[in-house]
Amino acid sequence: MTYLAATLPVMSLAEDSVGRFASAANRYRYEVGLAEKAVALRPGRIAASFTGDRILRIDGQPISGFAELSGFFEAADGWVRTHGNYPHHRERLLGALELPESADRDAVVARMRSLAAADVEERANDVGAIAVRVRTESEWSTSAQGIAAADGPIVGFDVRSDWVRAAPDADATSTRPLTGVRVLDLTRVIAGPTATRALGLLGADVLRIDPPHLPEIEAQHVENGQGKRSALLDLRTDSEAFRGLLSKADVLVSGYRPGAVERFIDVDALPAGIVWARVCAWSERGPWAKRRGFDSIVQAASGISLIEGGATPGALPAQALDHATGYYLAAGIVEALAARVADRFGTTVTASLARTAAWLLSAPGRTPDHAALTQPGPDCAVTRGTLVTARPALADYDDYSFPARPWGRDEPGWMVACGNG
Repeated sequence: MTYLAATLPVMSLAEDSVGRFASAANRYRYEVGLAEKAVALRPGRIAASFTGDRILRIDGQPISGFAELSGFFEAADGWVRTHGNYPHHRERLLGALELPESADRDAVVARMRSLAAADVEERANDVGAIAVRVRTESEWSTSAQGIAAADGPIVGFDVRSDWVRAAPDADATSTRPLTGVRVLDLTRVIAGPTATRALGLLGADVLRIDPPHLPEIEAQHVENGQGKRSALLDLRTDSEAFRGLLSKADVLVSGYRPGAVERFIDVDALPAGIVWARVCAWSERGPWAKRRGFDSIVQAASGISLIEGGATPGALPAQALDHATGYYLAAGIVEALAARVADRFGTTVTASLARTAAWLLSAPGRTPDHAALTQPGPDCAVTRGTLVTARPALADYDDYSFPARPWGRDEPGWMVACGNG
């Protein structure tokens, strides 16, 4: 079977990230005295999880992956990759191109052809829009940001000096070993939500908090919100409520650009022993550290799009950087929780899409003449009426605890009565 078939070894990346998460879960089980589970990686299930957006059916209908202004555009001297799925990103992109809000794709195509790719990239960055010049692998690997992103382990750990007495929940089981663990989820899009969904699969109480002024794409929430609760809270005005949630959390996961969440929390006053996990696009080092980015954008900037393309740039058969980074981050969180049982110390865990891209680009096993893509079978999907979703990547779990709840409808509070509280 040629699941996730591509020139680059995408299936190897997927199996490595999911395998690390499964192994981390067993390490945690061992530390808390629960029976370990055999690690059985089924390629079809992993591929289904990585391509859940293609399997997803809402009201029986497939969903469209990218908006009109998301994609590759030919510039005067090369190619540009844009991301305009969210309304505010579309608005900023048009502003960067000096086009009216009513402009359609044809207008953007014409405007792009009049500009150098590097000019588009800088214009976008200046106004908070998302567009990058499509680079070769060599251009990226020798750039300041490419070098910074590839440096260090794929999951970073910084063990802090604060500590807490963290006893496992009496109701925890081998299937749900993270029962009683509170996860405060400040992530959006795919990588971060994939990580927190994986924690929910293991029994954690995951509460996702979104700002009420930022819209969410329904399909993304339905796919990545399974097994989690969803609430709205404006950290600019509801800081006291947020601090109350944070004070009783075992894990804080943030998926915004470096420095964004730090505006609302006192880093020096984090709850003792908390696992603070951070995921970003470009890594926390280098000149692009605070730039916005998505999977497709990192693929384009890092050389992946040209490797997977032909006459025009191409893409991986899944948003594999997002999903793999999510599983690596989840593995790091569970490893940190396991270490906390033994030594009680808090840990900061970091991952980035660009570091995952470096893993993929440096891995052996490229197959330029690969076989056609094999789609996961129907046994890799769950049907609930007119809703169809991918099964979890871990083969010994048939489904998540519950489907995604309506976005933002839950109360911002904890369900379980243990952990740091």
